[in-house]
Parts: sequence; structure tokens; C-alpha cells
Amino acid sequence: MNVTIVDYNSGNISSVVNSFKEVAKNKIDLEVTSDIQKIRSSDKLVLPGQGSFKSCIDALNAINGLPETLNEFVINDKKPLLGICVGLQMFADVGYEETETKGLGWIPGKVSKIDNQSGKFKLPHIGWNQIKIVKDSKIYKDIENNSHMYFVHSYEFLPNDRNVISATTDYSSNIVCSVEKENIFGTQFHPEKSDKIGLKIIDNFINL
Repeated sequence: MNVTIVDYNSGNISSVVNSFKEVAKNKIDLEVTSDIQKIRSSDKLVLPGQGSFKSCIDALNAINGLPETLNEFVINDKKPLLGICVGLQMFADVGYEETETKGLGWIPGKVSKIDNQSGKFKLPHIGWNQIKIVKDSKIYKDIENNSHMYFVHSYEFLPNDRNVISATTDYSSNIVCSVEKENIFGTQFHPEKSDKIGLKIIDNFINL
């Protein structure tokens, strides 16, 4: 099985790569690339994201054929994809960071700034926080509810259909911290920075 981490110049993804290498060992062929053909022929994709919604979408769009290839992989071929942080947010129809920006449109919804209740909650939401698992998700196999994960974000994904939400975290409100819709998985937190529990989530995705 080959798993590809999509490298589209969205920032430093070395911790994502290292975590997958640690978990995968010799179980899978791991590729880090923006090559369209390699992405298309992969069994599973990982879509990391660092920086703003707009900068990540712009970086994706800057690689000729990449958005179309991702769409084909996820929507037509229905192969598993894991989005991490802004990688998850880009599933939305639209994001409002910097300026209104069209997303990938895989899961209807929007990405808006976290309501910090007039400064009561600091932004970005950074550090360890508990997650509340709200539906049985394949990536949470053998993960205890209320486990702690590592977050760094100021914007949140608000899906139209609440049934896609697999976990939330309490920070000013119940923020969506993961989603699952058929073959599409996403975490707002960083599994690659969430110690052994995060590595277990990566392992669960590899073993889907």
C-alpha cells in the first residue's frame, strides 16, 4: 500500500512526515510529493495545512492540476484522505481568513474565526485540549474519550451537516475538532504533535 503526503508548499510539514514514518515503519510505501501522477495512483492521501486558509488554497491552486486530481481521488474514486489542521478546513465551501476564499467543497460548510467572546478566550487556540468523541469514527479506534490533543488555530470549520462531526473540543464553544464523511477524514488538532495518542490516530488511518 502506498500513502502519499501532499506537499504543496504550505509550510513546514516535517513533523507530519516524521510521524508517518515512525508509525508506518516498513508497512507502507510513504511518498511526499506534489507529483500529480503519484498522487493519483496512491491508495491514501494526507493533506496537511499550515498558515492561513487563503494561503493554503492559493498554494494548492498554484500547482497545475492538483485541485482537480484531489477532487477525482476523493469524490470520484472515493479513496481515503486525511486532512490535518488547515487541511481539514479546506474541505469547506468557503473560508473567511484574510478574505473570502473558495474551498474544496467536499463537506458543505464554512470556516470562520473562533468567537473569543470579546477577548475572554485567547486566539490562537494553542496547546493541549480534551476532545469529546461524539460518533464512532474509524480513526478513533482504541482511543479513549476525553484524550488530550494539540491545537494551534484561530479559525474553526462549521459544517452544515452536524452528522459529519466525529469529535469536538470545548474552547469558547464546542469547536469541531474532527470530521468523518465516508472516505474523508479530518482533524483540526495536530496528531503528529499529540504524542502517542496522535500516533495511534495516524496508525488507525494507515490501517483503514
